[in-house]
Amino acid sequence: MITVIGCDASPLPEPAAAALEAASLVVGGQRHLDQVTLPDGVATVVMGDVRPAVAAVLRHDGDKNGDAVVLASGDPGLFGIVRRLRAAGVQPVVHPAVSSVALAFARTGTPWDDALVVSAHGRDPRRALAACRAVAPVAVLTDTVTGPAEVARAVADTSRTLVVCERLGEPDERVTWLSPAEAAQRYDWREPNVVLVLDEPRPVDAAPGWVAGPRPLEGGWALDETDFDHRDQMITKAEVRAWVLARLAPRLGCLVWDVGSGSGSVAVECARFGAAVVAVERDQQQRSRIQANARGLGVEVQVMIGNAPAVFDRLPDPDAVFVGGGGPSVVAAVAARSPQRVVVALAALERVGPTFDALAAADYSVDGVQLQASRLTALPDGAHRLAATNPVIVVCGVRS
Repeated sequence: MITVIGCDASPLPEPAAAALEAASLVVGGQRHLDQVTLPDGVATVVMGDVRPAVAAVLRHDGDKNGDAVVLASGDPGLFGIVRRLRAAGVQPVVHPAVSSVALAFARTGTPWDDALVVSAHGRDPRRALAACRAVAPVAVLTDTVTGPAEVARAVADTSRTLVVCERLGEPDERVTWLSPAEAAQRYDWREPNVVLVLDEPRPVDAAPGWVAGPRPLEGGWALDETDFDHRDQMITKAEVRAWVLARLAPRLGCLVWDVGSGSGSVAVECARFGAAVVAVERDQQQRSRIQANARGLGVEVQVMIGNAPAVFDRLPDPDAVFVGGGGPSVVAAVAARSPQRVVVALAALERVGPTFDALAAADYSVDGVQLQASRLTALPDGAHRLAATNPVIVVCGVRS
């Protein structure tokens, strides 16, 4: 039998202690092995790389050498060893402790039924860090490569507050509240730690939720132009936005650039799907308009003022890009950053061919569509006519 025991600073409960006492093999990190009283003569494997440790447990179980125990942190069913064992065909007995995430939120006195939990531990951190830019609260499971400083730099331009929770449950536990700017300058954090990304200026919603994690999108998408403040009808029309959103595929863990953002309607809609979004705009006066539109619809959008493509050097690599303003040189500069998807809206026919060529030259599969809608408009006598919107050509490139 294989038993997984979640460890914390308190003594093991009786069923877990009995399983440990009966084990002939115990696998765990050195700090967990030091934390418990091991049976006399028991074989041990120090878990560094998870794969050989799991292989040792499976060999021991397959050779019928007796019971094996795996020691883990907190709740091993949360981004833990239980998934690895189940994937290997094992159905372990699990005795969890309180998870580090639950402890972290408890230490802050913060509800977390609306929190997102992400892991940057032993994996590419891009999606986890993008999620921290987009939503709050977030709990981040870190490692020595992606720690509090890296999380801080990912949210440096937001209003977030960070709480770094070190060695939770241990005698030297430490909980520190600080700004992203303060956290970005520190590297003396102790392992293991959990980083909470909170939106402290925003009051806690007292309404009871119905689902754990960030609340699902409400109110649909391709919102009416009247939902946004815009200047002189300079806004991507709802019908075009609907198609653009479908091709951009914004989602949680995805970073989107909206180049030539204008009113920020595409940026805001992408953020409503959970994506982290940077709105690139050369007109300084549009900054407050984009920020107000984002705030009014309850999302976070970073606004970067500058001329494309020079401003791109200051931005993190995107997963998807919408180009609503700029010529083929801007599209080529976007493609050079290798996002998975590039969507370009064009009013001028002369720019279609060069845009298509710029994406194709960068090894994108390219297609396009001309979109033109006619809206029902009331006449004075109560009848209706069709009022045409301006046609727009949308060119889309996707990396295979």
